[in-house]
Amino acid sequence: MNVRVLATRILFQVLNKGNSFTRTLNVAKNNIKPKDEAFLKELCYGVFRYLLRLELIANYLIHYPFKKTDKQIFYYLILVGIYQLSFMRIPWHAAVYETVKSSKILGAKNLSRLINAILRNYLRNKDKLDEMAITEHSGKYNHPNWILDKLKKNYPKEWQFIVEANNKKAPMWLRVNRQYHTRNEYLNLLDDLGIQYTIHSIADNAIKLASACKVDILPGFKKGWISVQDASAQLSVNYLKPKENELILDCCAAPGGKTTHILEYTNTAKVVALDINPTRLNNLHNNLERLKLKANVICGDARYPKKWWKGDKFDKILLDVPCSSTGVIRRHPDIKWLRNSNDIDTLSELQSEIIDAMWQELKSDGIMVYSTCSVIPEENKLQIKSFLERTKNAILIGSKTDHPGYQILPGDEDMDGFYYAVVKK
Repeated sequence: MNVRVLATRILFQVLNKGNSFTRTLNVAKNNIKPKDEAFLKELCYGVFRYLLRLELIANYLIHYPFKKTDKQIFYYLILVGIYQLSFMRIPWHAAVYETVKSSKILGAKNLSRLINAILRNYLRNKDKLDEMAITEHSGKYNHPNWILDKLKKNYPKEWQFIVEANNKKAPMWLRVNRQYHTRNEYLNLLDDLGIQYTIHSIADNAIKLASACKVDILPGFKKGWISVQDASAQLSVNYLKPKENELILDCCAAPGGKTTHILEYTNTAKVVALDINPTRLNNLHNNLERLKLKANVICGDARYPKKWWKGDKFDKILLDVPCSSTGVIRRHPDIKWLRNSNDIDTLSELQSEIIDAMWQELKSDGIMVYSTCSVIPEENKLQIKSFLERTKNAILIGSKTDHPGYQILPGDEDMDGFYYAVVKK
């Protein structure tokens, strides 16, 4: 299938219908050749990343009164066309020709001349229109107002840094499986292949590649020597500190990055991996199989542990709760447009229910590590403050109660945004 047509349909499904980008993309990939997958992702991610800027330009250029049914699909094709001309190295004539051809494939020969005129008009006035777009607040920052307002309020000195990080492409981080190699040993394998990298200062198994690549070319990926995982997520073991023979729960575990990391750190720990989503648990099973690791995998709701757990209380619990994912926007730019401010209250309530329920399953003297991939305080430090106030046998470890936990901002040492808090019972 034509990649630009497919990208347009994906954008329509996500932005108009509110469908999950990840699920929509995974289905769409079945309709193209593997060599075209990177191009499809670039078009979709690019439009999501710079949506407001592209819309400012498109709206300025569109004078034809689109029918509602036309705008729902062909408007996004125009955005795809402008993105190619503005951000990609495709020759302009090829980008225009292929985008116009896509309009015909989509069944609107009557709009092909219009789309051709819009794209050529953009080319004639590119510098002026680009400047116009970035002087507008929305076009400059490419974030919805509710997110910008949250960032400005809570990070008055860092908010622009966060926005800039969110609008960049995410790097590729690797996690070395210490059961096969030390990090230095694996670095030698990368050196042999001429693959450039940097290492993380604290996450002792983390390697950042200078350029993303297909995992098949990395030494031992299929053998389980490495996994792809952002360094901020790898830090979970630094806070959890798993030990031999402990009974550990990874709550909300799918797709299994943290579960497998815990298992790589120990030989005799018993790990229970819980998630409510059976489809995502399939990915967890696949990761365990590739890495040749074993865990007790359970599908269940973390709010109701009595329904799925009859065993001993846990020595440690890693509680990576559902959240707004505002710390991983650079990896999932569709989050900006699918989330809204009302979601924060809903998610905060869910997080409170989960942490209260899981606390009852923790042994006395046990450790719970609460984590999110969010930068919103209501989900992070304020959530932990509230938990400590209502839970008399909870002791905060390693941070101060007036500012509990550790907030990693997007872009810190080129990591995703993440939050951790360590609490002892």
